[in-house]
Amino acid sequence: MSTKLPASLLVLERGWLSANNILFFDGDKATLVDSGYVTHAEQTVELVHNALAGRQLTRLLNTHSHSDHIGGNAALKEAFDCEIIVPAGLHAVIAEWDKDALLLSPLGQQSARFQHDRLIGANDEVEMGGLNWQALAVPGHDMEALAYYNPEKRILISGDALWENGFGVIFPELLGEADGLTSTQETLEMLSRLPIDMVIPGHGRPFSTVDAAFDRAFRRLSNFR
Repeated sequence: MSTKLPASLLVLERGWLSANNILFFDGDKATLVDSGYVTHAEQTVELVHNALAGRQLTRLLNTHSHSDHIGGNAALKEAFDCEIIVPAGLHAVIAEWDKDALLLSPLGQQSARFQHDRLIGANDEVEMGGLNWQALAVPGHDMEALAYYNPEKRILISGDALWENGFGVIFPELLGEADGLTSTQETLEMLSRLPIDMVIPGHGRPFSTVDAAFDRAFRRLSNFR
C-alpha cells in the first residue's frame, strides 16, 4: 500500500472556503480539477501559474457546481484559455446560468459566469497525469457530482462526497428537492467497496486513513437520520 501521491499530481490545499485545486502534469501540459471560490480567483490563478512552471494548462474539470469549486473557472479560462469540462448533469444549469440550481441565490453565494466546452459523465474515463481516471456518480451533497478514481494507484478524488471527517452538507435534503440522505448512503456504500489507499477531498488534506473516514461518515449520516 502506497500513501504517497504520484509525482505527476500536485494538490494545492486551500482553506474551507475555497476547494482544493488538483494539478496533473503530462509533459508540457497540465489539467486542473476544481477552481476554488470566486473571491480567491486571483490567488488561484497565481498559485496555478507558479505550479505550472512553464507548462500549459489545457483542461479544467469540476467535481460539481458549488461556488467554492467553480468560482475560479472564468478567471482560469481568461488566464490560460483552458478547456472547461463539467459533469454532464450540469449542462443546462451552467449553460443557462440558473442561479437557483447552482445554489448561488438560495445560499447567497457568488460566482463568475463561464461557459463549458465539454461534458464528462459517470463511467467516462479521462487521462490525467499519465493515469486513467474513472468518473463516478456520487449524488448526495450535490445530485450531479462526480468523483474521479484511479484503480492502479487506488486514489480517489472525492470532491465533497467524502472528507476525512464526514462529507459536505446534504443540500438537496435541506432544500427539499431530493432524497439526499438515501443518495448519500448509497454513494458512501459504493465508495467504501472500492480499493482506496488515498483520498484527495475537496476540502482538507489528502488522507490515507480511509476506513476510519468511512466509519465517521456513516456515523454522521446515521446521526442525521
